[in-house]
Amino acid sequence: MYSLSTCWNSHRHTDGRAMLREVRELGFACAELSHGTRITLLPGIIDAVDAGEIKISSLHNFCPLPMGVTSSAPNLFQFSAEKPREREMAIRYTLKTLEFATRVKAPLVVLHLGSIEMKDYTDKLKKLLERGEKNLPRYANLCAELTAKREARKEKFIERTYDTLRKILPDAEARGLKLGIENREALEEILPDSDFKFFFREFTSPAITYWHDTGHAQIKENLGFIHHALHLESLAGRLAGFHVHDTQFPARDHCAPGTGGVDFAALKPVVKPEHIKVFEFSPSLTVEELQRGVEHVKRIWGPD
Repeated sequence: MYSLSTCWNSHRHTDGRAMLREVRELGFACAELSHGTRITLLPGIIDAVDAGEIKISSLHNFCPLPMGVTSSAPNLFQFSAEKPREREMAIRYTLKTLEFATRVKAPLVVLHLGSIEMKDYTDKLKKLLERGEKNLPRYANLCAELTAKREARKEKFIERTYDTLRKILPDAEARGLKLGIENREALEEILPDSDFKFFFREFTSPAITYWHDTGHAQIKENLGFIHHALHLESLAGRLAGFHVHDTQFPARDHCAPGTGGVDFAALKPVVKPEHIKVFEFSPSLTVEELQRGVEHVKRIWGPD
């Protein structure tokens, strides 16, 4: 199943039905409602779904946006937050997302889990990479420092994240929804890529799945922290779907496939027709760029 995220066009629309009609006219039978879905778009979205004009493949938490928030804010409330009030808000608005997913008959909700409070190493490493300094001792030292500090600090943030997720899981299970835990771009975010295997030992419910973002994984490969294809292969057993986009070296993602460094052919052995494959494109892409990127992936992964 291929789908298009409304992160590409939601900002241009005041009518949710018109937003989804634009997606349908590009040849998509399904759309993902992005974390930029404003409350004012909901009536039109519901009308389009109820009329059978399009199916909703997935929602990206938080969807709809909380009242008063008008732009994308997937990390507005973090599962890992130290303040109980923020975690309570994360639960509240995630449950609202699950409720809306049921209303529009979407089978899955994509989640960000939070972050480890620490110095921002990711941007520093990106800047060194841009300057061609990856092979210098400074880069290796910074990577080692990041890894050590992250390991030293992560436990309490992971514990809070797990506790928050456990409070959401029963509602997802009762609704028959899957939760897609997305691999993140920043090295300070949860989960660290090496921790996914432990995470899935802890959460054995079939409602908890892996959601693979091709752009984020490529950034991590560019930074030297994972091997993209091997990372995906290691989590194939819990994989529910993808955010599909390309990354132009070193770290500009949400680009059209075929214009960056993602080796979609290397990922193909893991891709199955039952996986939800959502194109998550920058709003700056033209229709022509979008269409070329979609065709690039379909030539490699197949039409379904």
